[in-house]
Amino acid sequence: MEKEPKQAPKLTPADKKWYIIKVQSNREDTIAERLRKQAQIAGLEEWFGQILVPYEKVTELSHGKKRVVKRKLYPGYILVEMVITDETWFLCRELPGIGDFAGAAGKAIPMQQSEVDAILAREKEQAVETPGLVIPFAIGDRVKVKDGMFVNQEGEVDKIDTKKGLVTVLINTMGRTMPFEIEYLQIEKI
Repeated sequence: MEKEPKQAPKLTPADKKWYIIKVQSNREDTIAERLRKQAQIAGLEEWFGQILVPYEKVTELSHGKKRVVKRKLYPGYILVEMVITDETWFLCRELPGIGDFAGAAGKAIPMQQSEVDAILAREKEQAVETPGLVIPFAIGDRVKVKDGMFVNQEGEVDKIDTKKGLVTVLINTMGRTMPFEIEYLQIEKI
């Protein structure tokens, strides 16, 4: 008696997994929106779940002022929750601006659920949490104090505390090099 060959299990819209898709840089949002619309037009929206461009909010210093900006976590990539069928694969691959799925040997490999959970949790935190600071200095940078007790003094960045917005600067004073914590807005690169 011959055994019948095993058939692949039939996929359903409930079998969605998360995939990383390479897209043109600086067009992530428009490509994600276009993919949503094309899935709807093609009648395949049930095979697609969320389509994300993960962001983080950061505080930057621009022209002496603090401002909160959104920065892409993965520039040039979008995250798509979907079931890969011939139709959904073709829809993604034929959309202008989409490169390829992340994977190996030409095969898309889904993300691990722990990775997805971490990204989704971070998205939720960003909605509630105060943004982190982006301090435009690196350890070893030469800086000049532009405000405060050590105005016009020069020194070298020794430590950076992004939570408090403080930079420890080594300043030569009274013949000795001493560390001083200074708010990052009070210094500038030389």
